[in-house]
Amino acid sequence: MLTREIDEEGALWLPVTPTGADTNVYSSACRSTRHDCHTRLRGCLSVPGVVFWALVVVATLTSLATAWALGANSNSPPFAPAIGANAISTMQAAFLIGILAALGALVQGGAISETVGAGLINGVQITSLAATAGLLTATGFMAFGVYTGYPVPAAFATTGAIVGVGLSLGGTPAVDTYRRIVIFWALVPPVSGGLAYLTATLLRRDDIPETVGVPLLAAVVGGIIANVQLSIIPSPPDATQSSIAGFVGRSIETPAVGGIDALAVLVTVAAAAVSFQFIRRRTQKSVDKGIRTFLIVLGSVVAFSSGGSQVGLATGPLENLYGAELGLPSIVLLGLGAAGILAGAWMGAPKLLQATSREYAQLGVRRSIAALVPGFIIAQAAIALGIPISFNNIIISGVIGGGLAGGSAGVSRRKIGVTLAFWLITLTTSVAVGFGLYRAFAAVLGG
Repeated sequence: MLTREIDEEGALWLPVTPTGADTNVYSSACRSTRHDCHTRLRGCLSVPGVVFWALVVVATLTSLATAWALGANSNSPPFAPAIGANAISTMQAAFLIGILAALGALVQGGAISETVGAGLINGVQITSLAATAGLLTATGFMAFGVYTGYPVPAAFATTGAIVGVGLSLGGTPAVDTYRRIVIFWALVPPVSGGLAYLTATLLRRDDIPETVGVPLLAAVVGGIIANVQLSIIPSPPDATQSSIAGFVGRSIETPAVGGIDALAVLVTVAAAAVSFQFIRRRTQKSVDKGIRTFLIVLGSVVAFSSGGSQVGLATGPLENLYGAELGLPSIVLLGLGAAGILAGAWMGAPKLLQATSREYAQLGVRRSIAALVPGFIIAQAAIALGIPISFNNIIISGVIGGGLAGGSAGVSRRKIGVTLAFWLITLTTSVAVGFGLYRAFAAVLGG
C-alpha cells in the first residue's frame, strides 16, 4: 500500500489502487513527478497544496454546518417538555442546550467519531477528498429532510455516505461493524418504546403516588450518571474514559464479589439514593414543582448525552484528515464539533423549541418523561459501544411507547410506515450518492 504524504512543495500524494504493477514503481513515479495542475498516474493521485488546503477548508466548513444543524435540531427535544410545563423559558433552555450538548461532545464524543471515521470501512483511510464528499452527501440528505419535512435520520445519512465513499476509495465492507450497528438500530424502537411504556405505566398507576414514582425514575437516572464514561475522569492505562463509580472503585482497594467491584456498586447505589431523596423532597413540597425540577434535570442529562452521541456524525469523517494528515489531537476536532453544536443550539434551537414545546405540552408531563428517560439510557449505551445513532429516532419511539400506555400511540400507522421507509431509503441512497460523488470529485482532480 502506498503511503499518503505531503511533500516539501506542499503537494498531497494520495494512494489509489494500482493495476497490474509494482506499487513501489508507482510510488517512486509519484514522488518524482511535480506538476502545477492535478496529475493522475496509475498508482497515485497528486493534489497540489492549494487544492489540499482548499479541501481542508471545505471539509471543515461542511463539518461545522453539520454540527450546527445537529445543535439546532437533534439536541432540542430534551428541554421541550420542561418549556411546555413552564419550568424554564425558551431562551434559558436554548442557552443550557448549547452549553450541555457542547460539553457532552467534548467529553463523550470520541468513541462514535472514531467509529464513523475509521470503523465503517476496511483497507483504506478516509482522505480529505473523501471526507468532503461524505460530509456533503450527508448534509445534503439532512437539508432535504429539513426542507421537505420527511424524516431523514442524520446517523443513517452519515453512515451511508461514509460507507459509500469508502467503497469508492477501494475499501472493503466492515461487516462486523455493520452487524453491530444494524442490530442496535433494530433494537432501538422496541427497547425505547418498551421502556417508555413501562415508565408511563408506572407514572399512571393510582397505587404509586407521584411522590414515589417520579423519585424512583430520578434514582434510575442518578445511578446511570454515576457510571457514565467521561474523558475528564482519570482512566486506566488501557482506556481513554472512566466513570465516577469506576474511578472511586479503582482508588480504594476492595474485594470484588463475583467479578464485580463492590465499591463501584456502592457508589452507584449512593448516587441513586441521593437522586431519589432530592426529587422526593421537591415533590413532597409540591408535586408540580417536583416534576418541573425533574424535567429540567432530565432535560439537562439528555441534552448532554445528545451532544456526545451526535457530534461524531459531524466530526467522524474528518478523523483521518485531522489526526493522520494534519497531526492534530482528537480534542481539536471534537472542539470544532462542539463549537458548531453550541452555535446551532443558540442560533437555531429557540424557534424549534417553541414548536416542539407545544407538541410536548399536548403529550402531557408523564408521557414526556416516559419519552426522555429511554432517550438518556439508549444514548449512553450507544456512546459506550461507539455506535452512531439518530437521537430523534429514539425520542419518536419513546413517544409512541408512552402513548400506548394510555391506549393510543398518538401516531398514525401510515406515519410510522412512512418514517420506517425513509429510514431505509436514506441509508441505501446515501451509500450510492457518496460513492458516486467521490468518483466525480476524483475524476475532476485527475482530469
